Amino acid sequence: MNNLVYVLENFGKINIRLKELLNEKGVSRNKLCNMMGTNYDLITRYYNNKVSRVDLEIIAKICFVLDCSITDVLEYTN
Repeated sequence: MNNLVYVLENFGKINIRLKELLNEKGVSRNKLCNMMGTNYDLITRYYNNKVSRVDLEIIAKICFVLDCSITDVLEYTN
């Protein structure tokens, strides 16, 4: 069996595009909070791309209420 070890120095980053998505949809953070039933501080962290661990339930709710796909919310950059 061949054991491969990869050294990952620069493996890229996942960006949360909530700010751009809300601007495109014409939806405010406050309205999104009301639609999702969540608090403003949580949405602000996603809006400012300041989340260290993404909650998949939150991403699913964002996709549902904004009628978009996960690739509209999350973006991988190398």
